[in-house]
Amino acid sequence: MRPFHRLRPARASLRWKIAALAAATACLVVAAVGLLVHGWTAQDIRDRAQARALNTVYSAMDVYRRTGTLADGAELDPAALPAALRHPADADRHTAYDGRVEGNLGPSVWAAQRTGGPASPVLAVQANMGPDLYGLHRLDVIMTVASLVALAVATPLAVYGAGLLARRLRRVSRTAGRISAGDLDARTGPTKGRDEVADIAATVDLMADSLGRRLRAERQFTADVAHELRTPVGGLLATVDLLPPGETEDLLRARVRDLRGLVEDLLEISRLDAGAEHPVRARVPLGAVVSEAVARTGLDTEVTVAQDPGAGAAGSTQTVETDPRRLERIVGNLVVNAHRHGDTPVQVTVESRTVLVRDHGPGFPQDLLLHGPRRFHTGATERGTGHGLGLTIALGQARLLGAELRLDNALDGGAVATLRLPD
Repeated sequence: MRPFHRLRPARASLRWKIAALAAATACLVVAAVGLLVHGWTAQDIRDRAQARALNTVYSAMDVYRRTGTLADGAELDPAALPAALRHPADADRHTAYDGRVEGNLGPSVWAAQRTGGPASPVLAVQANMGPDLYGLHRLDVIMTVASLVALAVATPLAVYGAGLLARRLRRVSRTAGRISAGDLDARTGPTKGRDEVADIAATVDLMADSLGRRLRAERQFTADVAHELRTPVGGLLATVDLLPPGETEDLLRARVRDLRGLVEDLLEISRLDAGAEHPVRARVPLGAVVSEAVARTGLDTEVTVAQDPGAGAAGSTQTVETDPRRLERIVGNLVVNAHRHGDTPVQVTVESRTVLVRDHGPGFPQDLLLHGPRRFHTGATERGTGHGLGLTIALGQARLLGAELRLDNALDGGAVATLRLPD
């Protein structure tokens, strides 16, 4: 049963977040390495083409000066020579990059040297980088394919590794959720590895141990106090009967009756905490049981019992298999709580397997709606005074019956308690 809950926003799985981060990191690394390799290789191709052009122009110049003929590939003042090499100021060798692509020639490097004085022609050679750049292109394609293959292999591994971590975290989360829901025996147990997740799991288990010890001590104290008070309270009630009639006797009797009710409530809570209560089920008409429970409170309450549509022309209320005594206890506590802490009119509606109790007061405080009823805590002051055990008992009895008890506030004001019995 989940009587109190908060909606959680949809969230992306940690497994996929880690996998996406790993994939993004791999892509960045691949891109960075690819750019570095491409840039270094391109610069190396250009440097080697420049060295080849310089060596070629040196050999061609030696042949030209000795024989007056041009070696293969050498030209005098070629038309395609870059402008930077057409009028060198000295007789030294110079190079220039030519990015033009013509025919079978790709980008190239020119090397040139003046054959003599300032008016002499320029001897130039051209080193084609096309084949080398084609090899660079093939290297880029190979690196891209290899990177994609590596990414395709690494991503499932990252998903698997992240899944292992996420499963361990979910195990800890489930344990914490069970503890929050009241299962103080829930433990994560030993986890694989010696990392932060194992530390968190151990801390959650230690917290559950400490919380369980404190809660058991509190429950034992409540049970002991209730048992110890039961006998003297019974004696007080017998003593009050010996007093002469009058205002004092009525006042004492009312206070002792309240004290006895508190002790009985404490005893009932201690039995519910100890798991000593067991329902005695019977098939009963829900409307009749609820009406009887409301009548026993002696409070002015409007009861509406909807007829069962499938019961025929005569009509009848829904019959349910439950413990009628505990059902009366739940309804009675809800009605008394509505009158004590709310405002009239108090309305009880029975429809199908649902019992709805509504008042027109300030409504339940937000702390109670978030965390549920707490013993000896009545919430906001405008809800009135009391020891805060009525809703706690109603919740415990509903849990024992396998029913769902929800506490809400109506949009137009007032507190609404909805009890849904199981099928």
